[in-house]
Amino acid sequence: MNASTPILGHNSRLAGRAHAIRRHALKMGKVQGQGYIAQALDCADILAVAYFHAMTYRADEPEWEGRDRFYLSIGHYAIALYAALIEAGIVPADELETYGGDDSRLPMSGMASYTPGMEITGGSLGQGLTIAVGTGLALKRKGSKSFVYNLLSDGELGEGATWEAAMGAAHWRLDNLIAIVDVNDQQADGPSSKVLSSEPLDDKWRAFGWFTQRIDGNDIEALVAAFDAARNHGEPVPRVIVCDTLMGKGVPFLEARDKNHFIRVDADEWDKALAMLDEGAGR
Repeated sequence: MNASTPILGHNSRLAGRAHAIRRHALKMGKVQGQGYIAQALDCADILAVAYFHAMTYRADEPEWEGRDRFYLSIGHYAIALYAALIEAGIVPADELETYGGDDSRLPMSGMASYTPGMEITGGSLGQGLTIAVGTGLALKRKGSKSFVYNLLSDGELGEGATWEAAMGAAHWRLDNLIAIVDVNDQQADGPSSKVLSSEPLDDKWRAFGWFTQRIDGNDIEALVAAFDAARNHGEPVPRVIVCDTLMGKGVPFLEARDKNHFIRVDADEWDKALAMLDEGAGR
């Protein structure tokens, strides 16, 4: 056994968690026959590394004061976070079948009052980072060692409030704040790069005073290294990980769709999607 074996084994286990998150999401999508499935598939690797490598939390005590906070700014990605919360044991697996139904704790858009582990109610884009900045500042004033993670999207960067929050985070030197940008180049009106380009993202975040990394968001090894670097960076500045991802990752016929921001999958295709996902994981 060489020195890299434990790391490789850890990354392999994280890949297994990402695969499970994708399976949970597809099963929930099958319940409704539609949804933001492509986003769940594209950010599963990010969520796996966040919840099973980087973050501190107690599955049986979601509101434990010493936890790291995970803020889902993009409320329509809720199916992705539910899948991670199920895999983490925060939400019981048997609730998967209730997704999007009446009286379910798993509504189609994330609501903090409904779901254990859902820290904020998302939906109005551009609000998540502002809340994360306020929480980061409050935790620092309490003397807490907890981190605040905020997952936001490239389309969301068209909201001015996001950049106001970015300025505030740098001003307050919030070294306990880690933003994660899912760059999948899709939003409701088409490719983000054509609706309102936010590039060059690396230069913009650095200009706002953030420690910035840009990686392949579907590469487990790169994600582990980036999360570690973000947590351990020595300067008192906020941190951002810009993640280039592929919509529908792991299911080829969903990856290939031109418009997959919100998709409907035919009834006979859900099992096909699961089979293709499992086949890809076995390679």
